Amino acid sequence: MPAKKREHDPTTGKKNKKEKRGELAVINSDLRDEAVQKGMRDAWQRKESYTNGDIHLDCEPFPHCQITRFLQSESFVESLQAELLQLNFNSKSNDLYKFKQSDDLRERKEHYISQIRSVIFGEFRIWLSEVLQVDLEATVDISCAKYEHTDVLLCHDDELEGRRVAFILYLVPPWEVKDGGTLDLFSTDEHCQPVSVVKSLLPCWNSLVFFEVSPVSFHQVAEVLSEEKCRLSLSGWFHGPSLPRPSRYIEPPVPRHTHIPRDESLLFEWVNEMFLDPRYQARVQQEFEESSEICLPGFLQEEKLRQVRSALQSSEILWERKGPPNKRCYGCADMQNVPSCVQECWELLSSESFFILLSNLTGLRLHYLCGDEEESENEDGKNETENRDGEGNTQASASSTDADTSTTEKKDKGPPTCVGELRRWMHGDYTLLHDSVKREYGLDLQLHMGCAGWKSEFGGFTSYIAHDEDEELLTVYPEDNSLALVYRDKDTLKFIKHINNSSSSLLSSQNTAAFYDFSFNYYE
Repeated sequence: MPAKKREHDPTTGKKNKKEKRGELAVINSDLRDEAVQKGMRDAWQRKESYTNGDIHLDCEPFPHCQITRFLQSESFVESLQAELLQLNFNSKSNDLYKFKQSDDLRERKEHYISQIRSVIFGEFRIWLSEVLQVDLEATVDISCAKYEHTDVLLCHDDELEGRRVAFILYLVPPWEVKDGGTLDLFSTDEHCQPVSVVKSLLPCWNSLVFFEVSPVSFHQVAEVLSEEKCRLSLSGWFHGPSLPRPSRYIEPPVPRHTHIPRDESLLFEWVNEMFLDPRYQARVQQEFEESSEICLPGFLQEEKLRQVRSALQSSEILWERKGPPNKRCYGCADMQNVPSCVQECWELLSSESFFILLSNLTGLRLHYLCGDEEESENEDGKNETENRDGEGNTQASASSTDADTSTTEKKDKGPPTCVGELRRWMHGDYTLLHDSVKREYGLDLQLHMGCAGWKSEFGGFTSYIAHDEDEELLTVYPEDNSLALVYRDKDTLKFIKHINNSSSSLLSSQNTAAFYDFSFNYYE
């Protein structure tokens, strides 16, 4: 009777030598071919396309390479996938992304993970250094990402000190364009700002994509649309000397304007009469001063709301896509060509009487007729100080001087101003945090329309966070005909969360593809 092959014994924990050693990771043999290596190196230096076997180099919109069969052993890849799926994944979500990520894989001891780590940062790094003619460090920077339904990574360039080459190894089931999750590459303009997606790479089992991190390497992971498939990948960066980066482009500021001369009859025609009652205004102001934010549902009169809501879906309005996509993506109305009721609503929010109403609702000094309580208190303090003697008088005088300086600074600002947009929000729209935003005090106003039944899991909400922190301070959800007011200080930033595919069913049930908001910022 032939001897049985020695198997793993659960009672002793022993394995045969082959099983204990495990299978080794071996990269595609084409990468070891000297002719292929020379062809890649020459093409990369000349920024030309190159194809040989499983290797495909393309230089548009920026140099990137796809190796369609990166590892020779299918069974190794399957075992690696199984090992990765056993890891703990943490949900990650902010303005830029929503997906699940493992802990850093630098210290993981699992056989297949340690093998792939050794291959990528060993043999493959040496090959890549030769192709790019760059000395890449043996730094291990690698993690595993899992993208499922509605997960996304929006437009960014990957630039961070020391990053030279980005890579992604895909471990996905058979994937189709309709599943989403493509790696989208952006063209750029003369300011090195992204413009639009010009190439989409479909994730493919056991394929590896790499590209040089540069001022124009803008890319994104498109939203995963499949409800069944998981987009699993290993990704990271090779470190080396960074490429030269041009001066950061500063967008020209959007012009602000003072109020437009419209009398208070406009308020009585448009605004719910409840908000025009001085006693109610006083209650709103007290609540706003305590929390610096408030939502006022049912703000517009119903008839006016119906008119505007209907007009916003009119083909008469021209919607311009606002970018660049590393900062924002939504539709903005050309206010030179809108229905009359939409124009009137815009004028309402820009009018002198509305500035006064906002002053009464918030206590902010948005009109010269509205007293400045702080200034009045400072004046009272000053008068009281002048009637005192001694050391206490000297200290109070210094305090009074500081207050006078603050008041003078306020007066030096000039008259209150505002800037506004009429925005259309559809599946795929968002805004991102970015450095070029001027940090200053201001009152944010949003008046949403056409979003009845909206759910938080759709995205589209406005999130306020503290500067340089992940802490969320406040969330404003889209609510039909609700006026949201938020007073923002210099250390508070905001973004609008990416609107995902889950919203499509609600919008289609309402025979529309979008909701809308009037978005204004007011400055004292």
